[in-house]
Amino acid sequence: MKLLFPKAVKVLIFRISPYSSPRRNRGQPSICSLYASLMLLLTVLFVTINPSRAQRQVSKNTGFAQNCKLNYARLVDTKIGNTAAGNTFPGATYPFGMVQFTRTYFSRQGGFVINQLNGAGCENMGNFPVLPLNGALRLSPENIKHLRLPVTNESGTAGDYQGLVQGNIRTSLTVSERCGLARFVFNGDSSQATIIVGGGVASTPLSASALAIKDGRRIEGYAMGGSFCGVNASYKVYFVAEFDIQPSAHGTWKGEQLRPGSDFVEGINTGAYFTFDLKKDRRQVKYKIAISYVSVDNARQNLLAEDHGWGFDQWKARAEAAWNSYLSKIEVKEDLSSTKNTSRITQFYTHLYHSFIHPNICSDINGEYMGADNKVHRSSRPQYTSFSNWDTYRTQIQLLSILAPVETSDIVASLGDFAQQAGGGMPRWVLANQETGIMQGDPSSILVANAYAFGARNYDARKLLKIMLHGATDSTAHAQQFLTRPGLGQYLKKGYYDASIQLEYNSADFAIARFALAAADDQYLSGGLLGRAQSWKNLYNPQRTWLQSRNPDGSWKPYYEDWRESTYKNYFWMVPFNLRGLIDTIGGNKAAEARLDSLFVRLDANYGQEWFASGNEPSFGIPWIYNWAGAPYKTQAVVHRIIKEAYGSGEDGLPGNDDLGAMGTYYVFCCIGLYPEIPGVGGFSVHSPFFNEIRVHLPGGLLSISGGSPDKPYIQAMQLNGHPYNSTWIQWKTLSDGANLSFKLSGKPNRHWGVNGLPVPPSFD
Repeated sequence: MKLLFPKAVKVLIFRISPYSSPRRNRGQPSICSLYASLMLLLTVLFVTINPSRAQRQVSKNTGFAQNCKLNYARLVDTKIGNTAAGNTFPGATYPFGMVQFTRTYFSRQGGFVINQLNGAGCENMGNFPVLPLNGALRLSPENIKHLRLPVTNESGTAGDYQGLVQGNIRTSLTVSERCGLARFVFNGDSSQATIIVGGGVASTPLSASALAIKDGRRIEGYAMGGSFCGVNASYKVYFVAEFDIQPSAHGTWKGEQLRPGSDFVEGINTGAYFTFDLKKDRRQVKYKIAISYVSVDNARQNLLAEDHGWGFDQWKARAEAAWNSYLSKIEVKEDLSSTKNTSRITQFYTHLYHSFIHPNICSDINGEYMGADNKVHRSSRPQYTSFSNWDTYRTQIQLLSILAPVETSDIVASLGDFAQQAGGGMPRWVLANQETGIMQGDPSSILVANAYAFGARNYDARKLLKIMLHGATDSTAHAQQFLTRPGLGQYLKKGYYDASIQLEYNSADFAIARFALAAADDQYLSGGLLGRAQSWKNLYNPQRTWLQSRNPDGSWKPYYEDWRESTYKNYFWMVPFNLRGLIDTIGGNKAAEARLDSLFVRLDANYGQEWFASGNEPSFGIPWIYNWAGAPYKTQAVVHRIIKEAYGSGEDGLPGNDDLGAMGTYYVFCCIGLYPEIPGVGGFSVHSPFFNEIRVHLPGGLLSISGGSPDKPYIQAMQLNGHPYNSTWIQWKTLSDGANLSFKLSGKPNRHWGVNGLPVPPSFD
């Protein structure tokens, strides 16, 4: 059959291709990414021509990935990390999407909310929960949690969630970039069903809300309030929503009071309910919702712009196609002849999926967004929020920069805009348009320098440098009500401050120095900051041979004080920019190796235990220090231990909070054999890859990594583009336009490989 493509279809092709949008990465897509777009187009055309067969065809057309036989989105298991402090959510979201349609990870009984941070360590957001019920509503839901309705039989892949409410209400959730679609199928014997929507209910306390019902089946409103880790974070969020069928009855509630027939309610512990008459041939109800942080009208525009009708499978196909365009950027293949653990592929793609959830878009379809000054701004490029920068500067921003430099540049530009609007200083941890001030150091400066070092550079670098320098030199610099660098006055005057905070400042100073040199060619500024970064030496206590906090008068504090979320044995190694200097300070390679050996006796330390803590960011880079200490084979062994011992395929499969992609990206780097050890420096410390074949689709070309194994951790030999390579350090520019890395691994260590290779792993003193 010959198909003719009219103008409307040509426009559709442009709009749906993940690589045709001007706001998306115009690098080299994988074959499977392009195949995803083609299959999505064919799905849309087929639904239009023959809707009765659409559901079967969607499933058939979206099966692709490696060699276009797999679907990467369906390799994801969103339940991994839901418990045991992983705090990931099981619901549906879109790559960098505004909405996360899910039950909250802190409460299975709080309904399905429309915004939720993935893997954060504290309750957050969770606005406008929706929940289906059997029968008519007789009592007020109050805060919804008190209904104690079980959610069971959960499963989820990228862009899709399935679960059972009350044991027999099949709940399906999917999303677009700014909207969510729910399908509730009632399989019980009841002739009626109720769906409740919370307005004055969220995961953290609200200060105000209002909700109005329009035409019986449409809802709109707002909520204001929120907190994070005990800090007030009062943002305002708006929504519009609607059902696909008209209810037989509706009303509102406030506290314990049920209000049948009411069309408006405001305040906390409030919401709306809708009763539907069920028939034998009609036992499902669908629900759409869109949000905005600007206005109800913008939420409505978001819904209109992204409204794909009521076809759940078509929404899901679009979400899967979007996810596949990102997940297929790294293709991994495991040699199943050497292992029976096929769940490792699922783990890998789940963690890669987590890497692309946050930061997420906060601007509306018309370009408007709520700024850090609580004023409405308009931008021609997407604006992002959810900056967990203390966590993500160590891993995630580097991966996003090399795989999605267009989006990462927008993320960096958004961070600069936030700083300018918030008072001129960099924030540390941003939720919606609010700086929470939690964690420590100056992580946003390191994040910007890392993005630049790994190729994400489409923003005003000099503007960013000015903001970073302001925070590094002015003790009054702030973002909203929080100082950018608490204690900066003492740090500048005396050269020391509380130990773990100072080590973070040292890394930030070094990163800014690198950024100033690379982005502005300012050698004077760079040299000054590089020198200041070496003040970690003021924390070295030669009597104890450890780093240690000082009192303002210079005397030593107790050795166990001032180590945020970790111990002195873990934080000792947080001088990633001058590891050679640190190692020499304690007596050289053998002394450093012995100290590292004692740390890796265990991998599961909590904040107060003096072993390696796989689940916490301050420890992330320590395994690669063996590469500087003359024992690279021990790096290789420890990284393989981390993958096998600290991570798993169950709900408890993360060693700690995912922290908006930080932990998941760490796993990805562990698996591919490269780790970005030094802040502000484009390069990788090398270890043995975990998979037999790895293909990384970079904007500049294909990076092929072969020879990995889950059972043979030790490097015997390595080749770069067919030539022997004997160094544990490789520059990003060597790989950025594509390269071939080939490993020969063994179950027995080679104590000589990488020890005296060139280039020498860099240290900056």
